[in-house]
Amino acid sequence: MAAGSHWSDLSFKSVNLKSMGAPVQGGNYHPLLKVRAEFRRILMEMGFEEMPTNKWVESSFWNFDALFQPQSHPARDAHDTFFIKDPAVTNRVPEDYYEIVKNTHESGGFGSIGYGCVFKREEAMKNLLRTHTTAISAQMLYKLAKQPGGFTPKKYFSIDRVFRNEAMDATHLCEFHQVEGLVADYDLTLGNLIGIIKTFFNKIGITDLRFKPAYNPYTEPSMEIFGYHPDLKKWTELGNSGMFRPEMLRPMGLPENVRVIAW
Repeated sequence: MAAGSHWSDLSFKSVNLKSMGAPVQGGNYHPLLKVRAEFRRILMEMGFEEMPTNKWVESSFWNFDALFQPQSHPARDAHDTFFIKDPAVTNRVPEDYYEIVKNTHESGGFGSIGYGCVFKREEAMKNLLRTHTTAISAQMLYKLAKQPGGFTPKKYFSIDRVFRNEAMDATHLCEFHQVEGLVADYDLTLGNLIGIIKTFFNKIGITDLRFKPAYNPYTEPSMEIFGYHPDLKKWTELGNSGMFRPEMLRPMGLPENVRVIAW
């Protein structure tokens, strides 16, 4: 056709060789990423700083012992926690802090009688896939207590993966994301905790909340959070919360009148 001349009698559509091509469709955000982005934006609007949570392997010391969770607690059994085979133990922990935590577990202190147990170093040094991001919260609070110039009030949050050795069903997975927030300041109360929780959930559209007394090894008082689901027409558990115990905070070196509220 190009070699002949009969093309000259045909009509052709005009072409702009300088125009941009159609935009490439790069896909969409995964629903989980959308939720994470929304929660992160809301928490930052509320004045929270994001904690570095990109370390999935933790020692039992930071995951359990630093939180005043007894070494005999059933959550520390292999049927609830993924323990690491190689490397099976951590290289180091802060030794002076370790001794205070050990003594608090065994003999008490800071108004507590402790657990009256034999605290085993080999148990504290075991590596595991973190069962909650509270392991990072404990390390951040420890750094806050030891920073030059002493303690300053802070608001931290994290949204990241945690791992539990659980049978999988419609409501349980062995890997899931945990949203966690904490406020460390002087003379905080349970009312401050309830107010912050209500503010956060109101911002994501959950306005009908209830709080129920609960038990956690490292918080006292503790509360479960429930929200009313208008479609299911029932109350659904949304999370857990509480005030960190003195047996967790005081060994870190935080001042006596510093309170930490968390959910």
